Amino acid sequence: MSAGLFGLLDDVAALARLAAASVDDIGAAAGRASVKAAGVVVDDTAVTPQYVHGVTADREVPIIRRIATGSLRNKLLVILPAALLLSQFLPWAITPILMAGATFLCYEGAHKVWGALSGHGDAHADASGEPPSEDTVVSGAVRTDFILSAEIMVIALNEVSDEPFVSRALILVVVAIGITLLVYGVVALIVKMDDVGLHLAERSSAASRRIGLGLVRGMPKLLSVISVVGIAAMLWVGGHILLVGLDDLGWHAPYDAVHHVEEAVHDSAGSLGAVLGWLVNTAASAVVGLAVGAVVVAVLGLVQRARGGSTGGR
Repeated sequence: MSAGLFGLLDDVAALARLAAASVDDIGAAAGRASVKAAGVVVDDTAVTPQYVHGVTADREVPIIRRIATGSLRNKLLVILPAALLLSQFLPWAITPILMAGATFLCYEGAHKVWGALSGHGDAHADASGEPPSEDTVVSGAVRTDFILSAEIMVIALNEVSDEPFVSRALILVVVAIGITLLVYGVVALIVKMDDVGLHLAERSSAASRRIGLGLVRGMPKLLSVISVVGIAAMLWVGGHILLVGLDDLGWHAPYDAVHHVEEAVHDSAGSLGAVLGWLVNTAASAVVGLAVGAVVVAVLGLVQRARGGSTGGR
């Protein structure tokens, strides 16, 4: 009987080791998939703080919590099942869908660049001048998040498409929860940082006051930096996905050209070769993304003007 008990314990230990290894594999794969979606994650983090602009301080975190809940619902209840069905029954469609999402990323990045250069920017103000209700703000933010979440999940799915179905599902669940907590945790920290700064600035300690004033003055600059990084990341990720997608679909010349330049820099730069090669690839991908996005912006502008002209001529 003792031999049977020891055998059972040995089997349990073996299963525990297998489960631990599986958890490690899932965590590592989720980490790799999340890194690939970094561009969209940065953009998501840069976009969200605008939804609590002008909101009273006591409602900032509750609104962010509601948006985060909607985002997680989007990922787990809508996007995840659709992505799993897609990977199981229509795996050939992943690359075209990724490229469509990449084109949207390129458009968004180029549109923001054009807005910054032209001085127009993105205007979302209510024509009546009245601030929108909290429900309106949350529903609008969740709709915008749906697009970004779909891109994140499809990019992550592409990285784990070779995994078994159950592992694929678990990895995507980890990605969905992890990225949502990361994005909205950082957003909550950002929007409350000025309040922390004001609280410190009112203290008697000179050091606390200096830190507080530094936080208050630094937050607008931090948001500007995050916005610029988000635009650059969108163009880089979008351009890179398009290059890889074209290569997968049989048009190898654009990807090969960038890859050859990257290798040449890598081989000639010595110890800095890996870093400089990556920078070359990143810069080339961003240029491709900006070019594609600029074309889409121009085409949509022409279509909008044509519609305006046809409407005015009636």
